[in-house]
Amino acid sequence: MKIIKLNAIDSTNSFLKELAQSTAIENGTVVVAKEQKKGRGQQENSWVSEPLKNLTFSVYFCNIDLNINHHKFLNFAVSLAVFEALSMHKVKDLSIKWPNDILSANKKICGILIENIIKGKKINNSIIGIGLNVNQQNFPTSLKNVTSLRNTTNKLYDLDALLIEVVDKIKEKIQLISLKKFTNLETDYLNVLYKKNIPTMFKDSEDVLFMGKIIGISSLGNLQIELEDENVKEFGIKEVSLA
Repeated sequence: MKIIKLNAIDSTNSFLKELAQSTAIENGTVVVAKEQKKGRGQQENSWVSEPLKNLTFSVYFCNIDLNINHHKFLNFAVSLAVFEALSMHKVKDLSIKWPNDILSANKKICGILIENIIKGKKINNSIIGIGLNVNQQNFPTSLKNVTSLRNTTNKLYDLDALLIEVVDKIKEKIQLISLKKFTNLETDYLNVLYKKNIPTMFKDSEDVLFMGKIIGISSLGNLQIELEDENVKEFGIKEVSLA
């Protein structure tokens, strides 16, 4: 694989996006930064990472040829790839928190940002950003419920070797999209989805609390929650959170 290593950059996703506009990029190209100054998460959230201790990288995939209406399967594929890569290191109590945070024992260990380039009604190219907490042991007090591989396994990791493991897993799962293995991806994702089928307190975008349980993901990629009256309501990103 082609790996571009940078000492410091605002955002690896932004770097790849700009690079793709000016040159032809090889499929599977990886950009990894020792320090990411303005790392981005979902919905313009920031991603804070201590330099030289974690993995902050992005991977470029072209000619994905996935219908826009099937975009959730790309999310499933990438989330499962990271989940399985970490499982190989026996990270405890792993789960995927919708849409694509990776948790260890209820604490966030990895964030994923997928930015798609649309052509017609198809996802043509995709930039997949990963922020994985690896060897960092101390986090700002402003960051609650976060952890790292080092904190969960007490092991020190080779960042270069771990990078290759994760990217190889992503490529493996992206291949399932090419093979139209959508049912497999959805089944595997739902099997490890955080709080699925467990009665939980949620909060909507207007700060209203309600009880419900996650039962699935809609065709549009929204979270499906069964309410106490057994009606099912769908929520998009930022429309619901755990209370």
